[in-house]
Amino acid sequence: MSSFLFFVLPALGGYALTSMYLLKHPLILHRRKRTAFYCTHISHRGGCGERIESTMEAFTHAVEQGTQMLELDCHLTHDGHVVASHDENLLRQTGHDVTVSSLNLQDLPLYKERLEVTFYSGCFSSGADRKFALLEDLFRKFPEIPVSIEIKENNSQLIDKVSDLVKLYNREELTVWASVNSNIMERCRRTNGSMPYSFTMSRGVVLLLLYYSGLLPFVPLGESLLQFYLPQVINRTFIPKKRILRNRLIISLLETVTMRKSLFKHLAARGIQVHLFVCNEDKDIKAAFEVGATGVMTDYPTLLSSYLSRNTNQD
Repeated sequence: MSSFLFFVLPALGGYALTSMYLLKHPLILHRRKRTAFYCTHISHRGGCGERIESTMEAFTHAVEQGTQMLELDCHLTHDGHVVASHDENLLRQTGHDVTVSSLNLQDLPLYKERLEVTFYSGCFSSGADRKFALLEDLFRKFPEIPVSIEIKENNSQLIDKVSDLVKLYNREELTVWASVNSNIMERCRRTNGSMPYSFTMSRGVVLLLLYYSGLLPFVPLGESLLQFYLPQVINRTFIPKKRILRNRLIISLLETVTMRKSLFKHLAARGIQVHLFVCNEDKDIKAAFEVGATGVMTDYPTLLSSYLSRNTNQD
């Protein structure tokens, strides 16, 4: 036993020291990723705190306020149009218990006149534009603005149509595949492997296991973005539906495990952008950047622009 420990302990010590060194100096083993964009200001659902979510008015307003990336979700209408909508069922957004896929584009109901901001409980947005935006209209109007598209359905027709639009408007380097589901992400990547993509939920768990085991510095990563909750907003500005997330101990543990500055610095050094969401108050924006986020996602693009302007000027 003593001879076993004599060999094992130095080996473990050497492994730990090597891992810690490479965590801080990842470019020794890995080439830095080069994406066509680097975004510190991301507008969630087009900045849905200041205009009605995912409308052309919201997207236009966010760009006018200086956003560097638009985030949205897509669904497919019955007649084959890709529309920006967070939900497939439109009850929350319109008051009508219908689905996007069951309706033709011309039959989609209007958004409610006032819509509650999901990540800022008790606050509402409004605007002149209450129509669902077409993804093609967004690409046509903002050809140089990066867009992160979350795909929620394992729908090959939807994924094909999104990919076709991305190719048509020559924006494969500016459009990100996003999904929490690894099976959906696999289909997205098979359909169009030229687009950058973000971590899924299961890949995020793998990332944490690699980090805590010390293996992360040795392992190649295909993803270009990590997009994740800033846990401190949960049960304060964002009230989750899942009961498990209403447990303060669970959220505290989630924050302790996931918000690791050394992890985020390692990813950033490898060219992987870290976007934390959804930050709708100055203190949350500050906390996100302090923990190592390279970008912040918000429902209030004017607020984030003001914060960045003030703090850039101070620097």
